[in-house]
Amino acid sequence: MKRRNKIYLYMTVLLIVIYLALLTILCLSEYTDSQATIRSFSDAFWYSIVTLTTVGYGDLIPVTPLGHAVGIVFLLLSAGLMMTLFGAVLSFVTSEGLPLFLLGLQRKKDWYYFADYGAEANVLAANIYKEDPDTVIIFGEKKDDQMEFPDYPCLFISVSPAKIVARKQGVGTKCKVFLMKENDIGVNSRAVDLHKLPVEVYARTTNGQDHLPGNIRFFHSYDCCARQYWRTRPLCAHENTIVIIGFGNYGRFILERAIFTNVISIDQHVAYHIFGDAEEFLATHRYLKEVFSMGEESETSDSLIFHNDCWEGHHEVLERADRIIICKDDEPEGWNIFWRLNRYYRVSGHIHLHSNRAAPGVSYFGTNEEIYTPNQIMRTALNQAAITINEIFRRSVSYPTLSWENLDDFHRESKISAADHLLMKMRILLKDETITEFTAETLEKAYQVYCETTKSGEMKDNYRRLDHMRWLRFYTFYNWSYGAVRNDAAREHPMLCPYDRLNPEQRRERDAAWELLGSIQTELK
Repeated sequence: MKRRNKIYLYMTVLLIVIYLALLTILCLSEYTDSQATIRSFSDAFWYSIVTLTTVGYGDLIPVTPLGHAVGIVFLLLSAGLMMTLFGAVLSFVTSEGLPLFLLGLQRKKDWYYFADYGAEANVLAANIYKEDPDTVIIFGEKKDDQMEFPDYPCLFISVSPAKIVARKQGVGTKCKVFLMKENDIGVNSRAVDLHKLPVEVYARTTNGQDHLPGNIRFFHSYDCCARQYWRTRPLCAHENTIVIIGFGNYGRFILERAIFTNVISIDQHVAYHIFGDAEEFLATHRYLKEVFSMGEESETSDSLIFHNDCWEGHHEVLERADRIIICKDDEPEGWNIFWRLNRYYRVSGHIHLHSNRAAPGVSYFGTNEEIYTPNQIMRTALNQAAITINEIFRRSVSYPTLSWENLDDFHRESKISAADHLLMKMRILLKDETITEFTAETLEKAYQVYCETTKSGEMKDNYRRLDHMRWLRFYTFYNWSYGAVRNDAAREHPMLCPYDRLNPEQRRERDAAWELLGSIQTELK
């Protein structure tokens, strides 16, 4: 590239020298003739411009033979020059020149760069623009002729993120870069050296990692979908049988969030019937048997029953299910299951279908419009309660603790799980299963109920038992087991045992999760 630039430089210098030489020859040859109209270097320059641009005013003309020869050269060059200028303008307009120029005029605005244009990127960009119309959306590829132009202003510029950042010149906020294809961070050429740029990177992944040191953040579309699902469609007190059909990425995260969040009573015995290949899941989470009844329904605890055979043959389970969640990764297959259930089975419970398109009379979830929002992907609001919990914890202890940005994935997930269950705690205290968001008013009411009801020792004990159930589920899911002393390397903890085996001090530790209602309410105010 450097060698090519030097060649261009040398050619430019040579052309300038030739042009100046022609002007000098023209000026000297005409100056000696008394009838000449070109009497100075400026006259020669003006004549050359008029001739090269084919304007031809006729106010200045050469009269000497040598002057005529130079004029002929200028005439011959004029056609080539005009074609070159026309080509340069056309190239500037049709290539990346014009978009980059327009981009440079908007440095003070927020820039959002998408490595590729696709359905998910389009929805997220539209949602970003809806929240902030004074923003710049950039797609890192050329617009295809068959591509329908988005309904919001955007630029299609097929250049690397580094060139985009160079145009920003450090003005305004950092540019945000999105890699919307699954596990794109390791394969997309535009992801190379992103960690070295002054940008915020959000990369879609199917792995468990949440972030890397520095500027790269991962988001999990399946996890976002699962959290959104249980937040908007919480487990109700009357539900005892839940059927999950499909145990791919969506099904696995739906179950995972159910394990963390669906703790509403110390007497609950919810049976989850899961249809799909669970061999890898069961091999990974080997301690779930400590808190769940595995393989058969129980009247004293929640159950996880995994079925390797087809769901079609389990009529009795489907007919008494309080809720059937269809979450096949293959969406058309999910729709096929939905229609077959409605046509051939007596279903008394609700059927919830994972679908990216709406249909009248269908209870669907997980559309791109729900999942690919700034709050979901950039975690600005979805994790706000978890971030607040961590800050409250840091202020409450005398020893140094880590900020949210420096927490590892396990401790981040611990805070997220506790925050998500706060919504369930609010529903329990206020006896309102419709609560789906944190508000200062609702938190205050819930905390007042908690303070009033904990005057009874029995109720306080019940609250502690409930949160201990939630806490046990989380730690056993991550393969922690009982140990006389806490050992993070061995994943052992002295409180990983039935509640009745805890000492009074350990039981009191469970109060902190409920007291967070008051602390977060104060923070929101």
